[in-house]
Amino acid sequence: MAGTRTPPGTHAYGPASATGQPSAPPAPRRGRARATAGSGRMAALLVSPTLLVLTIVVLYPTLMALNESLHGPKGLDPATGFIRTTEPFVGLKNYADIFGAAGERFWNAFWNTTFFTVVTVGLETVIGVAMALIMHKAFRGRALVRAGILVPWAVPTAISGLLWRWIFNSNGIANALVGHQILWTTEGFHAKVAVIVAEVWKTAPFIGLLVLAGLQVIPKEVYEAARIDGASALRQFWHITLPLVKPALLVAVLFRCLDALRMFDLPYILIGAQKNSVETLSMLAQNEASNVRFGPAAAYAVLLFLYVLLIALAFVRLLGADLVGDGAAAGRRRDNKGGRRRIPAPRRAEVSA
Repeated sequence: MAGTRTPPGTHAYGPASATGQPSAPPAPRRGRARATAGSGRMAALLVSPTLLVLTIVVLYPTLMALNESLHGPKGLDPATGFIRTTEPFVGLKNYADIFGAAGERFWNAFWNTTFFTVVTVGLETVIGVAMALIMHKAFRGRALVRAGILVPWAVPTAISGLLWRWIFNSNGIANALVGHQILWTTEGFHAKVAVIVAEVWKTAPFIGLLVLAGLQVIPKEVYEAARIDGASALRQFWHITLPLVKPALLVAVLFRCLDALRMFDLPYILIGAQKNSVETLSMLAQNEASNVRFGPAAAYAVLLFLYVLLIALAFVRLLGADLVGDGAAAGRRRDNKGGRRRIPAPRRAEVSA
């Protein structure tokens, strides 16, 4: 009968020592742990200036706005009949008012903000991808076409609002093209259309620029192999281009969503303040603050901050937008954690019994 046995002088941990006992596994190196701790302290030291700036610029104003939202306007003191010298503490009253009769203006601004974000970002994504495909093609005069596409994004928003205000004037180019007399800068759905057109014209090149950067890193061999296999241009775009530019496209759409949610200057200059058709949350908060109602203005700003935060978390968690570029490393860590690492067993000599 055949059997197996371990050759003399060997063990699962390693070869036996001079005394016949198996050698112990190697001890961990202390120098490596000391180097890791030193690298961590150096990393914290290098990041500390950035954290300090973020604390001053982001965290402190956010906490101040949260504290201000818990106070009401000064108003008249019923006990003395004079204007209060300090703002009274009202707790969550400014937040509760949005669910009452006084919250109609807030919800109008909320839905306007959401409508502008969904429509403009959707149109900008389609047009931006088309711009990126055009700029990526090799043809005569491509540099001039790229410059012409990127010029609107380089124009300041205030200047862009003034330009489109002249275009949408009663005697402007828009009415000449439409053939009807439309008052674009007054109340109504046409005011929303004017804001959408101006916003898409200005910011669609931003998405096109980021998608172009993603297109330029795709190897040409992938498309050559697809053409050899008989894939049409539409199938190449759907099965090769879109999956490979998805990370850049998601980041571009996320940035545009965050920017559109805090839209203020374009509708403010193009249409005007206190217009129910185009008033956004940022415009509402600014109007409340300009009327010395800092408590409600801070409450609206905090709600807008939470809205933006939820949208950002949804993009990162649900859609998989990789903002820090460590998605592949995270996937490898999950694979190593989920899988069981195999250690090759020591070879054994086969001998006959």
